[in-house]
Amino acid sequence: MALHGDLGAGKTTFARALIRAMLGDDEAEVPSPTFALVQTYETPRLRLTHIDLYRLSDENEALELGIADLAENGAVLIEWPERAPSLLGGDRLDITLTESGGGDLRDVAVEARGTWEARLARLRDISEFLSAHGVPETATVSYLQGDASPRAYARTVRGAQSLILMDWPPQPDGPPIKGGLPYSRIAHLAEGTAAFESVGLLLASAGLVTPAIHAADHARGLMLIGDLGDRVFGVEVGKGTDLETMWAAATDTLVATRALDAKRIRDWNAAEGRASPVQTYDRGAYEIETTLLPDWYWPLVFGAPIADDVRRAFDAAWAPVLDRLMADPNRTIVLRDYHSPNLLYMPERDGAAHNTVGIIDFQDALIGHPAFDLVSLLQDARLEVAPDIEGRLYDRYVTAVQARHANFDEAAFRYAYAALGAQRNTKILGIFARLWKRDGKPHYLRHIPRIWRYLERDLAHPDLADLARWYDRHFSGEIRAKAPLP
Repeated sequence: MALHGDLGAGKTTFARALIRAMLGDDEAEVPSPTFALVQTYETPRLRLTHIDLYRLSDENEALELGIADLAENGAVLIEWPERAPSLLGGDRLDITLTESGGGDLRDVAVEARGTWEARLARLRDISEFLSAHGVPETATVSYLQGDASPRAYARTVRGAQSLILMDWPPQPDGPPIKGGLPYSRIAHLAEGTAAFESVGLLLASAGLVTPAIHAADHARGLMLIGDLGDRVFGVEVGKGTDLETMWAAATDTLVATRALDAKRIRDWNAAEGRASPVQTYDRGAYEIETTLLPDWYWPLVFGAPIADDVRRAFDAAWAPVLDRLMADPNRTIVLRDYHSPNLLYMPERDGAAHNTVGIIDFQDALIGHPAFDLVSLLQDARLEVAPDIEGRLYDRYVTAVQARHANFDEAAFRYAYAALGAQRNTKILGIFARLWKRDGKPHYLRHIPRIWRYLERDLAHPDLADLARWYDRHFSGEIRAKAPLP
């Protein structure tokens, strides 16, 4: 963003207000960078760099600031851009302030260049949507911390009412990778807000806590949903809330999800007008997810594509594991991302234990094996769950299910837990590598040693010995113990 205007036009005042809004803190200290030249802020959405070029005497001095590199890794707000016009590039937003009749009033002219045209069009869509559904311009809007998805979230507050805006613009399909289909279709990833609404209503029908749907425009990918608060599991652990207590509540919630068995979900899908039915976690989805390791993690570690014979051996090692999983008749709702970033601790709620956990980001849910979500929870990719805690909570789940289902086969479930844990952790190694190499997000790499520790627990199951040998043959202890360098 290039901020134009004469001396005294109010550029610094404007910049300070914008930065505070992006930080979500009206009292944040935002010094002028006139003398320091550069100030950087970590906002919930992105890194924002504030640059003041007023003191530059030569455009070449601006080269040392690395403006182009800063723009690639976040947003850049520049005062006095006229001092270095050749460094601005064609993809920017020009904002010009001029005095208007004296006093404190200013005229603001905005000119979008490059991709900024589409960004402003999206902002107009959002503004129209909020206005149409009762959120006035005077409402406070603050963006929330995102994760690895294309969705963005913002909290809108007007008086005592707080709602969450979900901004999920329609995404084009990726390139075909197998059978003429892109990865998203093979893995059955949700393609829009309609899936969130459908799955949310399904979960709510079983008494689970999900955001209420206040308004939706599925064509434009916009929703207003209920605000479940800020007590995200991962944040709460950082504040000192006992991990095992929260994870126990989430385990109890998973027991409750078993009420949503395959028949109930298919009946739900068959309801008239169901826009986004819940699909099945089929073999093709399992397979395409495991291939993320040879496709992305292997080249990151070894600096070259995986050899054809090594890949064939990988596929062969996984084949009997997937055969056995597909033969298991246990089928319930599987949320797929049932882990700390998507769970909110709500102990103040009355009622059953499963009503003390709020669930978000469940739109990718499928009909699959219930052990998948349990291992997702107890082998959390972003937070360390110690083996003893994992063991106690696994037993807690099994005891609760056994009390409700006399025919529960614990040995078969334990195998599925280990096999699906191995599958999920294999997938995550590939996803974290992809987030770095494709999306420029290296911070996920720090979690990789934890993923290997979980994977080793899973592969220790005696019926996974053949699969374990493939991993032991190709990934040494040294590789497993350290994160790849970005």
